[in-house]
Amino acid sequence: MQNHFVYILETAKGPYYIGYTTDIEKRMRAHRSGKGSKFVRAFKFGQLLYQERHLTKSGALKREAEIKKWDRSQKETLIFGKEEGYGR
Repeated sequence: MQNHFVYILETAKGPYYIGYTTDIEKRMRAHRSGKGSKFVRAFKFGQLLYQERHLTKSGALKREAEIKKWDRSQKETLIFGKEEGYGR
């Protein structure tokens, strides 16, 4: 059974990056080394703030798309534990 993750990382310059991966540790190493994504490379890796596991790739990609549409305050509500009223 393969894991599918949606994650939010904060870049060193402040913006959030929302991504999908099947291997969260490997993906974070790629981001830290500057090989993860152009966005993170430009804004520099900061820290992983949030991750959630999904059973299917489809479910994870749908959730990633959903979170990407949210404004910053909605993302922070998810990250810091009070998701009421957003998504799902």
